[in-house]
Amino acid sequence: MNNGKPLVGVVYEVYVPHPKVIDKELSEETVEEMAREVYEAVLTLGYPTVLIPVKESFLGFLRRIREVKPDVVVNLCESFNGTTRLESNVAGVYELLRQSFTGNAMRALSLCQDKFKAKAVLASHGLPTPAGRLLRSVEDVPDLKFPLFVKPNNEDASMGITPKSVVRDEKELGALLTMIRDRFGLPALAEEFIDGREFNVAIIEDSEARALPVSEIDFTALPKEQPRIVSYEAKWFEESELYIKTPPICPAPVEDEIRDRLQECALRAFRALGCRDYARVDFRMDKRDRLFILEVNPNPDVSLNAGYARALKAAGVEYSDFWKQMIQNAQSRNGKP
Repeated sequence: MNNGKPLVGVVYEVYVPHPKVIDKELSEETVEEMAREVYEAVLTLGYPTVLIPVKESFLGFLRRIREVKPDVVVNLCESFNGTTRLESNVAGVYELLRQSFTGNAMRALSLCQDKFKAKAVLASHGLPTPAGRLLRSVEDVPDLKFPLFVKPNNEDASMGITPKSVVRDEKELGALLTMIRDRFGLPALAEEFIDGREFNVAIIEDSEARALPVSEIDFTALPKEQPRIVSYEAKWFEESELYIKTPPICPAPVEDEIRDRLQECALRAFRALGCRDYARVDFRMDKRDRLFILEVNPNPDVSLNAGYARALKAAGVEYSDFWKQMIQNAQSRNGKP
């Protein structure tokens, strides 16, 4: 503590380019930029704040935490040592150390990263998701209706998603599964493609969990031959045609009834998967206005130019006030004022 204010450590993974995996770490590079933005926002609140980069050494990470001794960690780690599947393990380390930290716990992070398992939990709570199967081999052909939307089961940040992720027959499916196997490893998740509008709902937990204004991805400018999806390129490459032609709109231009359904469904999904603090829920809506949850992201991009901050702004929540609330949440979980 410093003058009654907790010492805050902003923890993020250092970006290390990987020469054999083209562009894979682009989303991880943005974590460094996000860390600086969060650091500056927390400083404006008067908290003593330290940036804690996570590098390749696990022991080095532990040593740094012990040296700094933060009262609260703002956890921005989306991977460890370049491996996204270890994202939840970082939270597990905090839990073992009894370290207060912001964001979701290890259990929710791990569950949401296994997309197929998360689908099963959502279904058990009566929440709608597209019909889907887990594919463990390039020869697997699911008993689903083409076209299918296929993606790595255990990656996030749209990794492995390209315009070719929508497949129309078994030949295209086999080729895509081979790519996923070689680059990310199987299994892959195949779902019946929902041709329609795409929305997302950000959730914030202050006095209680609440939904922020609905966002929509506007696909109207995409060429007709392009599938209406948010690919890795559309999400991260700001100079690309796919990025430019898939702008987000927040608040989304939707009828009140659809907005209410989206927000209610997002809150139910947030609770069903054991989330806390903040998350984002992605949806598709078909031509009959039926909603389908694509996935729940328990560790979304919270940089100033990303969708979560856009939703905060639309709700009238200052970026620094959001982090103040998250720090208070983390303190309260350890019985601190």
